Amino acid sequence: MAIGTIKERPYLALVLLTSIGVVGFVDRIIMNVLAEPLKQEFSLSDTQLGIVTGLAFAVLNVGLGLVIARIAERRRRITLIWVGTVLWSAATAVCGLAASYVQLLLARIGVGVGEAVGLPATYSVVSDYFPREKRATMMAALNLAPPLGAFIGASGGALIAQLYGWRAALFVAAVPGLILALLLALFVAEPRRGRHDGPAGASDTVPPLGAVIGRYLRWPTMRNMLMGSSLAGMVGFGLNAFLAAYLIRRFGFTLVEAGLVAGLVASLPATLSILGSGWLADRLASRGNPRAYALMPAITLCLVGPLYAFAITRDEPALIVVLVGLCGIIQYTYLGPTQGTFQNMLSPRMRATGTAFTSMIYTLVGGGFGPLLLGAVSDGYAARGIDPGLALGFAMASMAAVYLWASAHYWLASRTIEADLARPI
Repeated sequence: MAIGTIKERPYLALVLLTSIGVVGFVDRIIMNVLAEPLKQEFSLSDTQLGIVTGLAFAVLNVGLGLVIARIAERRRRITLIWVGTVLWSAATAVCGLAASYVQLLLARIGVGVGEAVGLPATYSVVSDYFPREKRATMMAALNLAPPLGAFIGASGGALIAQLYGWRAALFVAAVPGLILALLLALFVAEPRRGRHDGPAGASDTVPPLGAVIGRYLRWPTMRNMLMGSSLAGMVGFGLNAFLAAYLIRRFGFTLVEAGLVAGLVASLPATLSILGSGWLADRLASRGNPRAYALMPAITLCLVGPLYAFAITRDEPALIVVLVGLCGIIQYTYLGPTQGTFQNMLSPRMRATGTAFTSMIYTLVGGGFGPLLLGAVSDGYAARGIDPGLALGFAMASMAAVYLWASAHYWLASRTIEADLARPI
């Protein structure tokens, strides 16, 4: 028998699912701000740090997410979300018990497994709670997880690590997810699939995996947006993974100072940017200009690449902080419009699988190879005799140039998006 407190509460569902996403991102990226303590304790290179902050998380996450998503197309999604949240929260606590680099890697793989279970269905649930003309805005709300999670993970993790050690920071990070999982299980109902999608939402048929992936690859808008967002995500994950370490190495910031500054400049401006871009894209589309979903990211990514490269190579830390904060205002405007477009181009029983597929790409390309690639480039510069702080800055500037490549894919998507949105889903 259903618990009496469980009801369809669209905005409560949005708040709880966004909060779970934030906590998931905290647990995913808290290793970034703990990079220097981990480097010292386990005698790690930047390449090894890149593996533990990124690739270790991605190892099982990329494949398992698709398997769980296929289950989510047929079963109760809310249950999968709260169970996954419990799993990754527990794995985060286990990271704090690691006595060796290998144990830490294994625990980080566990965090990735938990998120593979819990996160793919969130976009599908929100899409069934809200109509298509609001989805870019709602997807933008869900995508507040990266900036808010980055701020909380960086500033809070640094403060706790400074006062009580890096292990305590991981233990504390594990607690909120357990509480949110309980609230979701007790108060949010499973929405009816496809309620806002007309005849396409009435079908109970679950399309095969190949049909879902094929749509991303065959529809030119989805293909180019996937390429552009994957490249942008790779750059963003890489830059954020090493920003605190850069401030410590080059300018002598303390762990708390670096964590607080990195969290502020890389996240709070992005919070306004993500919400604003999703709302603006929906507004422009409702006025007859759906190309805004692709043109807005194309313009902002073209601007942020050169600006970030210029910012991170300045000699004054105050100037770097101001300019990187300015980058944050436009750095993540692609998130809401991209996810809103994807949800509107997929049928209701494709959405969990589609989210898992894109998450797999983002996790592998972005979270997996972004920090690893940047760390390897940094090690390469340092091997030439360049000061480690300067070497890391040069590597971050080099990585930022990839934003221009991402921008080109959004320009291409803007040419086909109107025709693709008109297709039956």
